[in-house]
Amino acid sequence: MPEPQPAPTPVAVDEPLLAARVHRPADLVRFLLGALGIAVVLAVAGFAHATTTGLETDITKGTDHAPDVLSSFAGLTASIAVLIVPVAFAIERLAKRDGLRIADGVLAAVLAHGTALATDLWVTNSAPGPIRDALTHNAPSGTGMTDPVHGYLAPVIAYVTAVGMARRPRWRVALWFVLLLDAFAVLVGGYTTPFSIAVTVLIGWTIGYGTIYAVGSPNVRPTGRQLLAGLRRVGFSPLTARRVAQEAPENSDTDRGRGYLVTLEDGPPLDVTVVDREQQAHGFFYRSWRRLALVGGINERRSLLSLRQALEQEALLAYAAIAAGANAPKLIATSELGPDAVMLVYEHIGGRRLDALADEEITDTLLREAWTQVRALQSRRIAHRRLVGESLLVDRSGRVFLTELRGGEIAAGDIVLRMDVAQLLVTVALRVGPERAVASAVAVLGPDAVANSLPLLQPIALSRATRAQLKQLGRERAQREREAVLAASAAEKEAREHKRAQEAAAHREAAAHADLGGREAGGGAESGAGGSAGGGAGGSAEGSDKAVSKAERKAEKRAIETALEEAREEDLLSRIRQQVLLIRPQAAVEPVRLERIKPRTLITVIAGAFAAYFLLSQLSSVPIGQAIVHADWQWAVVAVAGASASYVAAAFALSGFVPERLSLLRTVQAQIAGSFVKLVAPAAVGGVALNTRYLQKAGVRPGLAVASVGASQLVGLGMHVVLLMTFGFITGTEKTPSLSPSRTVMAGLLTAGVLVLVVTAVPALRKFVSTRVRALFAGVVPRMLDVLQRPGKLATGLGGTLMVTVTFVICLDGCVRAFGGNLSYAAVAVVFLAGNALGSAAPTPGGVGAVELALTGGLIAAGLPKEVATPAVLFFRLLTFWLPVLPGWLSFTQLSRRGEL
Repeated sequence: MPEPQPAPTPVAVDEPLLAARVHRPADLVRFLLGALGIAVVLAVAGFAHATTTGLETDITKGTDHAPDVLSSFAGLTASIAVLIVPVAFAIERLAKRDGLRIADGVLAAVLAHGTALATDLWVTNSAPGPIRDALTHNAPSGTGMTDPVHGYLAPVIAYVTAVGMARRPRWRVALWFVLLLDAFAVLVGGYTTPFSIAVTVLIGWTIGYGTIYAVGSPNVRPTGRQLLAGLRRVGFSPLTARRVAQEAPENSDTDRGRGYLVTLEDGPPLDVTVVDREQQAHGFFYRSWRRLALVGGINERRSLLSLRQALEQEALLAYAAIAAGANAPKLIATSELGPDAVMLVYEHIGGRRLDALADEEITDTLLREAWTQVRALQSRRIAHRRLVGESLLVDRSGRVFLTELRGGEIAAGDIVLRMDVAQLLVTVALRVGPERAVASAVAVLGPDAVANSLPLLQPIALSRATRAQLKQLGRERAQREREAVLAASAAEKEAREHKRAQEAAAHREAAAHADLGGREAGGGAESGAGGSAGGGAGGSAEGSDKAVSKAERKAEKRAIETALEEAREEDLLSRIRQQVLLIRPQAAVEPVRLERIKPRTLITVIAGAFAAYFLLSQLSSVPIGQAIVHADWQWAVVAVAGASASYVAAAFALSGFVPERLSLLRTVQAQIAGSFVKLVAPAAVGGVALNTRYLQKAGVRPGLAVASVGASQLVGLGMHVVLLMTFGFITGTEKTPSLSPSRTVMAGLLTAGVLVLVVTAVPALRKFVSTRVRALFAGVVPRMLDVLQRPGKLATGLGGTLMVTVTFVICLDGCVRAFGGNLSYAAVAVVFLAGNALGSAAPTPGGVGAVELALTGGLIAAGLPKEVATPAVLFFRLLTFWLPVLPGWLSFTQLSRRGEL
């Protein structure tokens, strides 16, 4: 009898628990596409009325030829099957203990049913006539109108989408057959329209994927034990598996997989990387934006590869890097781990990442070794694309290995290769400084190759994690500058107080000696002469105190400026450029244009399109020509005067917060030039940048110029809030039925209170606000204290800030009265202040669209008819935004030519 074999020893797997559910970016993309599809269908139904009518007529004619027997059979079969198929799938899933998936489907069905009911109510009661006609018609039974959305079909589609029936071939065939049969039956029977079916399907599909993304999909990532089973299938005998790599950080644009260190029963250990669909989708939206924003030829790989493509690409890059002579982990096996994951098996290297090394361990020899590997790749035109600290592995003997090759590129272009050099320069400089980074690169690549990377030394060309590090360094540098300024100011005040104390002590000592001498003299005439002399000395002392105070302010100002200059540091990229230019002074440093589109540009285009649509819709619905003919042009002159006076008020508002003397004429001209700048920049940005530039050209130091403009903006914001609350209260006391001020004030106070609570409760927001407040006190508040010492300047600044609002309200009030409107000044002021706040926050140039929408809506809410509010707002914007563009351009050109801007 054979001896019994010992039971196999269980293998050990050390890894953290995986999340039970994951949120797939692909589900969110499908949800957004479905919502966009619904919007497109409704837009076509609303604007292409003739097309929808013709399409419905053609379908009706075609269905009239269908046999009645076929129509009845299709309707009966579809009615039964549309319920039986989902129930049968639910039974199958429950038998396989997959009840959570069925629960997701039921939740999606409930949400889809509610959405269908809401859509029915909207179409029936509020939708435009063309949309109602496209989605409904008279029911065949003559009992009313057909339903715009099928209340039973949308939930079924949402259910089958959420439970994943479409991913199973047999069930997918049955599903499509039932849906097509049902659509044919209701169309032939006259119970629906083509657009109604399209909206129904899209609602069910969209709600289904939205539910999946919201609640998450079951996690199908392979576990460690599945990994060990996969290794046995490719001929290995694993003993243990230990998780060694962490998930990608939030600020990383990588999609690296999970790393394991696997020990074998015989032989050296293995490094295994598991790539699954969830980890591969990490950073999907970021990579998609990069592909849209960057110019062609430098984009990274496609936003989302299939697992097979990812496996093949990483294997190709690993073999190509080794063939080029670079140190890279040797790939010895690959395999699939089910339908949703793959594994790549490498020889074990050991060692540590460059990020994990201490500063003293990063020697010049190690840096040259890293650059040698990059030179080997570049000799075969292979781009790594991720030369960050986590991609450089240093073994025990000091050899550098290039890992994370999945995002690389073969047959790379010149720009991409130069981007690799720029990226590694910054990566090394973050650890050892720009001097050693440039020196090590030049020693291996040569000065020309390093100099050629200078045009690519810009944040957009660097990795996401590197940009985050540079931003953090910038914040720390700014904090050090602010602390130096505050320390210099405090030291100067302390020295001044110490000097005053010494002078007071010396004065008291001198007075004591003088008093003693007077008593020894004892003569009346001498005493009288001494009294007369004392009176004269007192008068001269008062004048000397003012001179001393002025000198002390100048000394404090000089101390702050000196401290700011001493604390000012160059950013890391500038320091790297300077080091390279020391070697190649003639090297080109002009950045290469890499961005095809910026986020601000995209937002501006979208907002501009919305603004154009709003303006056109308003102009088409209001008889503008008739309003102009009957306008009262005497009030129009008042509006023009108010718009013109606003530039003088703005000049006073700026001058009041600048202790230095400014030319009033040139300052007014600079404010007029701001009208041109607002045409190409958001309203809250263009004016600030132009005023700062103007002050610098007027002789104000850059830091003080920024502080002066910041002080002006701070006071303007405070006065804006105070005036809004004041006029809101006044409006409420006028017993007008429109703007109920008590509710407005209470709503404003409650909103402010809620915002304060939210900011206080959320750590990230609290840190953000506290950082901004510290920056305010470091720069703006010292400037405000300087202005407070000059009452005349303070009155000028406050008065100018107040008059800016007053002149604009006069202009808007004149526009309203010019077209026959009649509102109280307080109500007009509330409308202007609210609309101006929205316009300042809008990303469009000059707040185009947002200002018009806010002002028009506010005036209508205040009681003006649309026929008066629309032309009044358009005339107001014509006077304050569009007409000043040409004078603004002339002023901008003249000031620039004279070197004053």
